[in-house]
Amino acid sequence: MDRRNSMKLSASMIAAMSVVPKLFASASITERQETDSFWEVIKTRRSVRQFKPDPIPEALLLKIVDAARMAPCAGNEQAWKFMIVQDKKLINALKQECIQKIENHLKKNRNLNGDALKEAIQKHTNQWITGRLSAPAYIVVLCDEERNWQDYNRHDGPLAAGYLLLAARALGYGTVYITDSISVEATKKVLNIPDRYSRVCITPVGIPVEWPTKEKKALEEFIIKEHF
Repeated sequence: MDRRNSMKLSASMIAAMSVVPKLFASASITERQETDSFWEVIKTRRSVRQFKPDPIPEALLLKIVDAARMAPCAGNEQAWKFMIVQDKKLINALKQECIQKIENHLKKNRNLNGDALKEAIQKHTNQWITGRLSAPAYIVVLCDEERNWQDYNRHDGPLAAGYLLLAARALGYGTVYITDSISVEATKKVLNIPDRYSRVCITPVGIPVEWPTKEKKALEEFIIKEHF
């Protein structure tokens, strides 16, 4: 191959490569995109609040939980439980409990009734509940309150949840760390969780309808060297 043809081929390859990021950027909105890059997982994890109904293979859900159990913990007690929920009846029951909580709040704190109450319930349901409960699977992170060092649950639980969120992202799934929009009371009631376990969070797991693009602040805004 002469030099001129070689240069033409190189230029064509460079042009083709420049298209690849654009293709993956558009595909990520509609497809599950896995990544093996640790730093890419860190940079692209975002809180997702609307999901596609595509089912998740059991093996991948177990892989996500397997990563969560590798998180650091006090005394190596590993006082976690990870409840996987895929039953649509249970997910719908969670939704109804959340809607009932919204209705009770609106009646008590805003004195709403009739059509005004129905409109407010619908608005809050669409805003807070419908998207979060559109995923095909949920993982509830629990900590054992009867462990030896139970005071450390407030640290160990969120660490395990953090590993879970990153593992899900690595496999191309979206998550969101939910605390109050799906209440502890509703979760324990519907899923029959024993009193000995405290709920750290519940997170949906699924393919995002769209990956959020919220930007993070610059690193410089967070760095403090030696002292204030």
